[in-house]
Amino acid sequence: MASLTAPLQVDARPLALTDEQFYQLCHHNPDLAIEQTVQGHLVFMAPVGGESGNRELELGGELYLWNKRAGLGKVFSSSTIFRLPVGSKRSPDAAWVELSRWQGLTPEQRQQFPPLAPDFVLELRSRTDDLKLLQDKMQEYMDSGVRLGWLIDPLQQTATIYRQGQEPEVRSLPATLSGETVLPGFTLAVDGN
Repeated sequence: MASLTAPLQVDARPLALTDEQFYQLCHHNPDLAIEQTVQGHLVFMAPVGGESGNRELELGGELYLWNKRAGLGKVFSSSTIFRLPVGSKRSPDAAWVELSRWQGLTPEQRQQFPPLAPDFVLELRSRTDDLKLLQDKMQEYMDSGVRLGWLIDPLQQTATIYRQGQEPEVRSLPATLSGETVLPGFTLAVDGN
């Protein structure tokens, strides 16, 4: 049996899908993890292995526990797609939205893909993720108004911090990351494993 060495490309051309068409595409294909870039390209996300899945949940769990105590917003899993202001539809591995911004959405907007950029996003690079594509995704988040983002890369043993109006800051792992003024009082110890 031959092995696949390249990702499957269904169509290299961007698709001009309305927000509703994209929602219906995702709704009718619940087993596929699909995103759409700002250019309109569909991105089929590969499932992660056990190590990455565990690490993703642990990192998101830390964010959830902080928010449960602080009560300042809403925490979202990697299954949530956000319709970003730049036009892309993206699913961070973990995200947080300040409470008044979430409450400003209509019930219908909350039920579908929220039309806003989270205040905070976390992306965890797995073995199936291309680093350049993840960096581009982080830039889309920042261009959309995300205030703080973390790209954790166990493969290169780095954590990159993205802040509005600043160049990304790369730190070596292990590192302790601060939620700064976006997530006041939240710190995350990230080891190199």
